[in-house]
Amino acid sequence: MPLSPSQTRALLESLGHRPRKPLGQNFLIDGNIVRKSLQLAALQPGDTVVEVGPGLGTLSSAMLELGCSVYAVELDKTLAAHLRATLVPEFPDRFHLLEGDAVDFPRAGIPNTVTAFKVVANLPYAITSPWLDAMLTDPLPVDMVLMMQKEAADRITAGPGSKSYGAISIFTGAACERAGVHKVSRTCFYPVPGVDSQLLHLRRKQEPKLFSGEARDLIRQLFTQRRKQIGSLLQKREALHPWLQELPGFGCSRTDRPEDIPLQAWEALNTFLQ
Repeated sequence: MPLSPSQTRALLESLGHRPRKPLGQNFLIDGNIVRKSLQLAALQPGDTVVEVGPGLGTLSSAMLELGCSVYAVELDKTLAAHLRATLVPEFPDRFHLLEGDAVDFPRAGIPNTVTAFKVVANLPYAITSPWLDAMLTDPLPVDMVLMMQKEAADRITAGPGSKSYGAISIFTGAACERAGVHKVSRTCFYPVPGVDSQLLHLRRKQEPKLFSGEARDLIRQLFTQRRKQIGSLLQKREALHPWLQELPGFGCSRTDRPEDIPLQAWEALNTFLQ
């Protein structure tokens, strides 16, 4: 079971650690949300799981006790030392801790030989999009159950025509489908954040599509001018004019803005650039 607010506070004080807002350190204190995370991921004994920011080890402990192998990446030195002193000795063969930035190590050092794995993580707001962007490469996880601020979840799952629709919506939508979402009150954390969160369940598509580095860079660049017409933005990219001519087949045109171009058209752009 997760620690209560008072237990969490006492443990942090014993470690001489104050939650660091820039790192999004809001510690989960609700056992129902822990159970819901494991349920959405359909975790089974023997599963390999990646965790981002294990913190005090609340989710890690639950997954380890279930019989999973956990690969976790933690940036905070104090919390990493706490985990090495507690969970590593208790589960030496199944808890693997990497100290570093999750954006640089999105899979937490999981061996390249492991191709079937899941992700269960409480993501800090500041790294949600860059971490997910880094994760959307081969091999893709089978399932991801991600705790994140509602604003981030809206951005990741947004569709064309929405103000939240952007590059990360496209890259995620091409590789994964939204399999579920669960609202999480801000009172489930210590300290209490200023906004509510969501558990977002993303499942790998049967035929996922991954964008090349060139396509990603171009799409990100186009969305920095999301209100301009796509034909105008690509006027000097003559090699892409045939793609512009294909847009009517996707229900849009060269006079539409990037925020109105559907996923299938962006996937065609990715193919064009390969």
